[in-house]
Amino acid sequence: MSSTKPPFPAATILGYPRIGPDRELKRALESYWAGRIDEAELETTARQLRLESYAEVEKRGLSTREAAIPESFSYYDQVLDVTALLGALPDRFAAFARASTLERYFLLARGGRQAPALEMTKWFNTNYHYLVPEIGADTPIFFADDSLVSRFVEVQEAGYHVRPTLVGPLTYLLLAKGTDGFDPLDRLDEVLEVYLQLFERLAALGATWLQLDEPALASDFAVYSTQQITERLAYVYQRLGQAQSRPQLLVTTPYGDAPAALEVLAQTEVEAIHADLVRGAFPDRLDWGTKTLVAGVVDGRNVWRNDLATSLRVLEQVQETCSQVAVATATSLVHVPYDLSVEKWEDQTLDEDLHLWLAFANQKIEEVVALAQALENGPQSIATQLQVSRRAVDRRAEAEGVVRPEVRAQVAAVSSADRTRVPYPVRALAQEERFHLGALPTTTIGSFPQTETIRRARASYRAGKLGERAYREALEAEISSVVELQERIGLDVLVHGEAERNDMVQYFAELLDGFATTRHGWVQSYGSRCTRPSILWGDVRRLGPLTLEWISYAQSRTEKPVKGMLTGPVTILAWSFLREDVAASELADQVALAIREEVADLEAAGIGIIQVDEPALRELLPLRRTDHDDYLQWSVAAFRLATSGVNPETQIHTHLCYSEFGEVITAIDDLDADVTSLEAARSHMEVLPEIVAAGFARGLGPGVWDIHSPAVPSESQLVSLLNEAAAVIPLERLWANPDCGLKTRSYEEVVPALENLVAAAQQIRTTLQN
Repeated sequence: MSSTKPPFPAATILGYPRIGPDRELKRALESYWAGRIDEAELETTARQLRLESYAEVEKRGLSTREAAIPESFSYYDQVLDVTALLGALPDRFAAFARASTLERYFLLARGGRQAPALEMTKWFNTNYHYLVPEIGADTPIFFADDSLVSRFVEVQEAGYHVRPTLVGPLTYLLLAKGTDGFDPLDRLDEVLEVYLQLFERLAALGATWLQLDEPALASDFAVYSTQQITERLAYVYQRLGQAQSRPQLLVTTPYGDAPAALEVLAQTEVEAIHADLVRGAFPDRLDWGTKTLVAGVVDGRNVWRNDLATSLRVLEQVQETCSQVAVATATSLVHVPYDLSVEKWEDQTLDEDLHLWLAFANQKIEEVVALAQALENGPQSIATQLQVSRRAVDRRAEAEGVVRPEVRAQVAAVSSADRTRVPYPVRALAQEERFHLGALPTTTIGSFPQTETIRRARASYRAGKLGERAYREALEAEISSVVELQERIGLDVLVHGEAERNDMVQYFAELLDGFATTRHGWVQSYGSRCTRPSILWGDVRRLGPLTLEWISYAQSRTEKPVKGMLTGPVTILAWSFLREDVAASELADQVALAIREEVADLEAAGIGIIQVDEPALRELLPLRRTDHDDYLQWSVAAFRLATSGVNPETQIHTHLCYSEFGEVITAIDDLDADVTSLEAARSHMEVLPEIVAAGFARGLGPGVWDIHSPAVPSESQLVSLLNEAAAVIPLERLWANPDCGLKTRSYEEVVPALENLVAAAQQIRTTLQN
């Protein structure tokens, strides 16, 4: 490219939150899906949010005149955006060819009649989800969607110049699933042709920079060696780099260390290369030539204030090797809340500390801008910011509750016996004698729909408008209703429905010492689904019962067993922002000991089945295989610490969802739960061969109802899936259950689906037992 092209900006971010500061996009999406607004109204809301975001980012110090701001908006997820761009629709969606572009987009995400949605799984080792592309030899690939181009025009007309952003072609195909054994990378040339067409259109409109995100370069893959990936990488970016008509290219490598990829990229014609210097090391021996090294020194995945002095030293080291250095976040800011200034913590002392210690998206932009200023003008130019940063580091080290000697001593005293139960055959016999469940028992994963009545009651209670007694009565009424419904449907093992819980992690964080929770700290998980990750700032301890009251009340309403419902230590860590001064393994044991105390109280109260959910077990798996064993060892050990204090007749369940289970199947077995339920419907039961191959020999509930789709499964569909499971799992160890909790579904969907589930299980029992 010509040297007269605009240089890369001195400060930038890789992406910005897009759900809306008050979840405006979430509400618009759900209104559109429910038919309350039309496509035009949805697009108006989205446009307004985009323009407001650019104005906010500009206010924080990034220029919207020099492509410093990425245009990273998505209606659902960035991988699905590329699927739409390529027109890569599986055959089952052919019947929807006349639907609008947006309608087809959401059909891929949510499914339709006779067209199950694309499989959903975790985005690398984050709590963000993406929809897995399905690529076969005959999958259409062509320039099918000009949304990115249209948004660039929209922004230009509003007076901004941004940097269009999309998932890079190599990452897209590495994350795709091949149909019928096909290797998606065999379609690489066709995908590159579409990217080149996009480049040409954007260049013609005046785009000066384009961002291609290649996080797969910081990860290992089971089916491809590092050499195979780097060879493809060299091919991709030599071809894209040599395009005659294109914007200048920034290629990013977030989420970890990518030394081999950076070495390859340095030899291509791309103009700027991003390196994650928070979770990766700087490759100081490379020849960067005239390329800009975009140094990701501000953490985009955690919420702690940047140690500016330390980051500045890293940048100065980078500057010794690279003639052109820009300051950036290590990842997109989509993983953190919008703005710290709107938060207020009830503990006034903690409020002051947390405002000093933390930085959300808008504050992180200010940190990037400050570091860029210091790199250009010297540390004295940000003397005040450096002083505040140092005070935050010092205060975190000395604040009360950050270190609790009694908690550290309790963790140190844990022995291998604390993580071990009697052998499963002994437990299975004791549990059958206690429960007499028989073959193929039916149950759900835990939560039931959160009705508007319950949400209003919880909000009124928190606002002080509803008294303690009235709130308890509202919860008890909802629990009674859920228990009665399950009995009427005929489920074998019941749940209390979790009406008291706002979130499966936040609820526990609010009751455990060492955590803080936010009121406005929403983070997108996928589509319209948002969470408020808790903040683990100090040593963790249980101050009192967490769930005992509500589980016991539910059990008092029925003769059938009611599961105690707890969130496991690894998931509580994965879905929280973690302190960085204590090893994750020790934090996991601290949380595990708190959960262990709750398990003991539930057992003492007569609760015979206790489920400790670990949907995030796969999520925290390190991206590099050399680090897997250590992580799996401590994560499994934490679960066993939480669950191994019970008697043989107490049945321990766990649940996992929306991950690629093959890489952790041995660890799932090592959890030693009596019953494991896991997502299987959306992935078409593909986990079953892996389960069988691993020699899994305890209770298993492969989910047969994809609860993330509004479609209600028919009895025949459920029978088909259960038959598939029963063909490889002995009936006496097989359970029938949905993929996940029912919180996001409506009762109009839940009741017929569960009725069909019970009927299907009965049909399977009758058929196989005769």
